Order: sequence, then C-alpha cells, then structure tokens
Amino acid sequence: MIKTHRAQRSFGDGLIAAEVADLHEVWMRQADRVLDDPQIVAPVYEALAQRRPNSRSRGRPGSPAEVVLRLLVLKHVRNWSYEVLEREVRANLVYRDFTRVGGGKVPDAKTMGRWGMALGPAPIAQIHDRIVGIAQAERVVQGRRMRIDTTVVETNIHYPTDSSLLGDGVRVLTRTMKKVAGLTKGAGARLRDRSRSVKFRLLEIARAARGKVPNRAKMAQAYRRLLDTTARVVGQARRFAGEITQGVKRVCIPNHATKSAARKREQKKRWFRSGQKWRTGCEGRISVIKRRHGLARSRYRGDDGMKRWVGLGVIADNLLSIARASPKPKKPAR
Repeated sequence: MIKTHRAQRSFGDGLIAAEVADLHEVWMRQADRVLDDPQIVAPVYEALAQRRPNSRSRGRPGSPAEVVLRLLVLKHVRNWSYEVLEREVRANLVYRDFTRVGGGKVPDAKTMGRWGMALGPAPIAQIHDRIVGIAQAERVVQGRRMRIDTTVVETNIHYPTDSSLLGDGVRVLTRTMKKVAGLTKGAGARLRDRSRSVKFRLLEIARAARGKVPNRAKMAQAYRRLLDTTARVVGQARRFAGEITQGVKRVCIPNHATKSAARKREQKKRWFRSGQKWRTGCEGRISVIKRRHGLARSRYRGDDGMKRWVGLGVIADNLLSIARASPKPKKPAR
C-alpha cells in the first residue's frame, strides 16, 4: 500500500530531528522546503501506484512517495550508487532526517533500484517543471530567456556489429524526423518511414551469418541493400535539417581554423561575441553537472533509463542552484 507522506512521527523520529536540526547543510534546508510541495510528490505517488493494480489500497505498507523522492534526490546529489546510498543513510542521522526515514528501517539497495525503474521520463519531467516553476515564483530566476546546448552522455550498449549500428542510426533518425513532422504538422519534406525495410535487411544478415559456414554471398547482397536504404534515410534527414534551420538568423559558433577573411571579420563583430558569451554559460553548467552528478555516463538501461538518469541529475543540480541563490536560512537554536 502506497501513501504520499509518512504517518505521524514516532518518538524516535522526533528525537533524531531535534538532535540534528542544526547539522543540515544549507542545500538540504532549501531542498527540504521545495520537496514538500504536493505537486512534486504527486507524480512519484502516481508512478509507484501504477506498479500493481491495487497498490493504492492493498498490500503491506510501502515507503511513502516523499521518502522515495528524497532518497533518489540524495543519491543523485551525491552521485552515489544504490549500495552506497543504503549504507550512508543507515549510518547518518542527518540523512535519515532529510529523507524522512527517521528511526525506521532503511530500504535495501534492490528495493530503491526498483523505485528508480518505476519513475519514467514523464513523472521526472513533471517534477523538473514544478521545481523550475517554484524557482520563478520565488524570483530565484527570472526565466526571460532560455539557454540551450547539447552534450553527449555515454551509456552501455549492445554488442556493436556493422548491421546493428546502421539499424540503430536509421531508428534514431526516423524517430527524430517523426517528431519534426509532428511539430510542423506535415509541412515541408514528406517523411518516408523505411524502418520496416531496414528490419528485414537486418534479419537477412542475421540468418545468412548463422551456422558453421556463413553464406557470404547472401550477406554481401543484404549489406548492399541495407547500405542503400540507410543512405536514403540519411539524405532525407539532411533535407529535414535544411528545412528546420531556415529560422536560425545568426550562428555564433566560432571556427578558429577558417581562412576566409570575410568569416574572420564576421566573428569579430559585437553580436557574434555577445552570442558567444551567452553560449559559453551553457558549457560551464553542463561541465559542472557532468562532474558533480555523474552525467558523463548513464548507469541506467535503455532510452527511458537515460532520460531518468539525466533528469534526476538535472533536478539535483537545480535544487543546489536554488539553495545558492536563495537567502540563507538561519540555523535552528540549540
């Protein structure tokens, strides 16, 4: 049975809270206030309640949604594994109080791992949006403009073969083009989905490669057809890319190796340098997130796992940023 919050505190919980009241780090005090928001706890409760048909009303009492959320936030703030998270919370009264575990039993690492898998990209996006909304409402950020940049987060992949890499490339390009087509509502280049054809070519290559003696002739023929289909998908992606970037008026990415005198003059103009300064702010933030919250490499599996890993890392970093920008709360008196 899942609840949103803990029941009334026990005597042990109150004793721990009183003992460590002045030992909380600054970010914990601010994060404690933000994470108490009902609209942040609600997506976690809904995600946990969907694990079983009667999770809301039947079964043994499980850890409340607020405890699950706080444990996952602490994990990504510290960049710990689930095993380290379990050990540290068990041994530290401050962590017990922050996560609302109190004097109760700390969940084991496997249980917390299953909680993480239950939180998909949708609830994490809702939590992130609400935290950003709170930051805007409290004037921590103005939110007048948005800075966007991209980076690469490594993750484990299946054993790479030439055919499977081509298939993955086609799948990702087709998925992206479908998103673009949905945003443009069919305007511009027409999307032709060749995923089914590519899947058949991959199966042909797999069948020809089976057995003690692979059929080299069939493999070569299937590879030629796969390469031809992949080239068509890449060409289509280039047409899509050309159409969606007509709205970009100014590109301020420097090219230090350019030999063009006109391009060098363009890169020295005020608007170009101003845009460069605006862009470099993203680079520093991304670097900090990667080093502090482990976003250099995703430890969760699959596309949803990647989104969960990055989303929780960004949420953890935003909570620290809110704590830095907010007025420092006074420590409780002993």
